[in-house]
Amino acid sequence: MEAPSLSLEVNQMHAEICSGLADPNRILLLYALSEGPHNVSELAELVGITQPTASRHLKLLRDRGMVRASRQGAAIEYSLSDQRLIEALDLLRTVLRDRITYRASLIEIK
Repeated sequence: MEAPSLSLEVNQMHAEICSGLADPNRILLLYALSEGPHNVSELAELVGITQPTASRHLKLLRDRGMVRASRQGAAIEYSLSDQRLIEALDLLRTVLRDRITYRASLIEIK
């Protein structure tokens, strides 16, 4: 059996990161963590979701290497693994804003 090519492996890793961003709550969790480390209860409150839901999303983000977890006494504190994730999200938001502006201009023309 052949080992997967480097290109295939990189594309798979890319897809995993993108799938990590494929839920609005996970995006909100990442933005909340851009302000600094938080435990799961704090994150759930900041994002407006239940603690079990936040835990599930954080596990997925952790599995994809997008957040880190470290024990702080009895609690586990989460932090961003790489600030560039926020830069990437911000870039995607500018693309989205441009698409919205374009669509709005189409409506105005009609």
